[in-house]
Amino acid sequence: MFLIEIFSNPTAIVALISLIVMEIVLGIDNLIFVSIISNRLPEHQRKTGRMLGIALAMVLRLGLLSVIAIIVSLTEPLFEAFGRGFSWRDMIMLAGGLFLVWKATSEIHHHVDGADEEDLQKNSVTLSFSSAIAQIIVLDLVFSIDSIITAVGMTDEVSIMVIAVIIAVSVMMLAATPLSEFISRNPTVVMLALGFLLMIGMTLIADGLGFHVPKGYIYAAMAFSAGVELLNTLTRKARKKKKRA
Repeated sequence: MFLIEIFSNPTAIVALISLIVMEIVLGIDNLIFVSIISNRLPEHQRKTGRMLGIALAMVLRLGLLSVIAIIVSLTEPLFEAFGRGFSWRDMIMLAGGLFLVWKATSEIHHHVDGADEEDLQKNSVTLSFSSAIAQIIVLDLVFSIDSIITAVGMTDEVSIMVIAVIIAVSVMMLAATPLSEFISRNPTVVMLALGFLLMIGMTLIADGLGFHVPKGYIYAAMAFSAGVELLNTLTRKARKKKKRA
């Protein structure tokens, strides 16, 4: 019945579409992280790891929606330091950002430590399934809280938020395998994705310290970098084709 009410209300439809787009865009960060971590698993566990990681993201988001009053209260200051108040959300963003910076930095070090391509292929599987899922859960929680708090600012209807989350996570599930396979096939894309994670981690730290960076700037930078990498990929393919000819 509530679906009929939503789709018969133009304002609710606009809010739903806006929220779906926002959830998908915010989910890109989550999806990149899940793809990189799952690619460190043995090949027969990768798809299971990806699907489980994204399913956990949905469960966390829907679970947080059920206690939305508590989530909103996370923005209330707990203590003051350096002339500003810090809330639970700020602390979670700081912890998540630091974890993401550490993880991205360690992955970058793993790829530039001087090993040749064959060694990187052999050593790429270094995570146990439980370790991979634990890391995914940590970042799922950070991204989920950020996503839900952002959603609260767009609409008061929990039913609209639930529909938007389910649709957005379903899109993530469809995109997860192609994205992971593309990242796995293209080593330079792995480095680009790790650069994205490093930037997102620094953004979360800045957000936790009270310096809000508009998401539009972040995604514009990501789109520009992805465009440059696409041109590099096309150039490499053209050179290989020319050599074969």
